Amino acid sequence: MVFHDTIAPEVAMPRLPWFERRFVFPHPVDRYPEVVTRFRGLPARAEEAVRGQSSAELTRKRDAGWTIQENIGHLLDLETLFDGRLDDFQAGRTMLRAADLSNRATAEAGHNASEIGRLLGSLRRARQAQAARLDALAPAEFARVSTHPRLNIPMRLVDAVEFVCEHDDYHLTRIHELTRM
Repeated sequence: MVFHDTIAPEVAMPRLPWFERRFVFPHPVDRYPEVVTRFRGLPARAEEAVRGQSSAELTRKRDAGWTIQENIGHLLDLETLFDGRLDDFQAGRTMLRAADLSNRATAEAGHNASEIGRLLGSLRRARQAQAARLDALAPAEFARVSTHPRLNIPMRLVDAVEFVCEHDDYHLTRIHELTRM
């Protein structure tokens, strides 16, 4: 019996666009340490995803979407949103701040003109700062609830961190797809 753990690019399954995805967060709050560990791992995973690629490869348009480097820049751009949402949870707000669904910050940032090491360094510093904020919280704070504005569902802080991790994975998967093109 042969098992295939990779799919050739020409037969890859189409992925559901991010804004069409729905989320359920069934895990208990006491899983927050594992979720925070996954959250903390983005910079290393992003660095690994682009290691050895030339600037030309990182900034090459392969289709109508973002380049590899723009995907990295987008992850960096959204660090500010999560930092604000963490403020929202800590302030006890019933509704989390909304994201700019047009992704204007990424569109206007000119990430392809940046040096990849600078983008990755900024991503690492931002994520480390947020992970430190999460590490400083009491376990009970991960059970705080607020409503996600686009999804219109209540989520606990642990769920919001998991949601960010899902978004990270979505873009890291896209980077891997672009690498194979």
